[in-house]
Amino acid sequence: MEVRELTKAEEEIMRVLWQLDRAFVKDVLAQLPEPKPAYNTVSTIIRILEKKGLVGYTAYGKTHEYYALITEEQYRRFQTEQLMSNYFDNSLKKLVSFFVKEKNLSLNEADEIIRLLNQNKNTP
Repeated sequence: MEVRELTKAEEEIMRVLWQLDRAFVKDVLAQLPEPKPAYNTVSTIIRILEKKGLVGYTAYGKTHEYYALITEEQYRRFQTEQLMSNYFDNSLKKLVSFFVKEKNLSLNEADEIIRLLNQNKNTP
């Protein structure tokens, strides 16, 4: 399944669906922060996500229960790949360097990154 860039509103709806697993429009709306969008707005965004192939549904008469067709992890991976290619020339070194400089990476966090890199190096 092809993962695509989501608008901010689409991503917000997907986050709710990932959290709830399955939900009706009213359930999604209940989870959104104030000021809440109109019911029809949420319904429209969910239908757009459905057309993009990211959301499926089960019909109960005229009512639909929606669920995500991609996992949050799949979207996170897609977003990370986009970030790496668009801003860091696919260089992990440039990405880590950015976080060290801009986000004041602590020594404990750096140690954890090194531990993870060493752990991954030893797995096939």
